[in-house]
Parts: sequence; C-alpha cells; structure tokens
Amino acid sequence: MKRYRNVSRGLLGLACVVSSFLIDQLSKFAIVEIISRSEKDIYVTSFLNITLSYNRGISFGLLSSHFEDSSLVLSVITSGITCILLIWMPYAKDRTDAMAFGLMAGGASGNIYDRMQQGAVTDFIDLHLGTWHWPTFNTADIAIVTGAVFLAISSLRSAPIASTK
Repeated sequence: MKRYRNVSRGLLGLACVVSSFLIDQLSKFAIVEIISRSEKDIYVTSFLNITLSYNRGISFGLLSSHFEDSSLVLSVITSGITCILLIWMPYAKDRTDAMAFGLMAGGASGNIYDRMQQGAVTDFIDLHLGTWHWPTFNTADIAIVTGAVFLAISSLRSAPIASTK
C-alpha cells in the first residue's frame, strides 16, 4: 500500500509539473504575441498591467545586474534544485507536499526553458499600488510561490506544539 501511495503522489506531482510548465509557456507565448502587435502595455485594472519584460536576474528580477550574462549558471543551479524537487516528489508525506514539489519544479522548468532559449525569463505581470510596482513576474513565479506556500502551511500543520509545562 505504501508503494501505491508513493506512485500516486509522484503522479500527482508530475501532473502539477506538466500543468504549471504548459500554462507558463502558453501564457508567455500569448502575451508576447499580443504585446508585439500592440507595442504597448495593457492596462487591466487600477492595480494590474500586462507589461512585457525580460529578466536576466533571479526571481522577480533580483540581482539582475549581477547575473546579466550568467543565464547558463542560473540554469544549472535552478536545474539542480528542480532535480532535487523531482526526486523528493514521490516521497512526499502527503498529496499537498507532492503538489507543492510539482508546482515548484514546473515553474522552475518554465523559467529554465526561457533562460536556455533566449538568455532571459519572459515576465509580464505588473502589480502596482499607485506608483509603487512589485517586480514584474510570470505564471511560473506564481507556481513556485504557491508551491512554497503549500509547503509552509503543510509544515506548520504538522509541526509539534511546544509544551507549556
């Protein structure tokens, strides 16, 4: 029965990998096509724009000035982390953790693919409040953050409560 659970969790995680990768790549393709035709940003709401940019740094554009020509180095590091997530996936303690590993691996794979294809990650979601803008991001970043939140919640749920004695 334990082996079946490992296979089941592995398949669930793999479905999350494939889904997040495909959603990421399709959304990037669609946005590049739409923006290249209109040649301008798309204002969706008072707090959300679609703004095409290319990130040569790490997540959310951090350290982009330090990694300008290091797409191969970032891809190798990210690939190593993704491999670890894929190895852990079938051994996840529950379905939530398997999904979390899958979302993070799929999102990372989408960004690795971009880096290897064009030397930068395609970003397009621009959240802002007035003149303050969050760094532009993409659906792969959403998958990675969602997976990390799932893992954090899962670890808090299973953490032993400290004794007050």
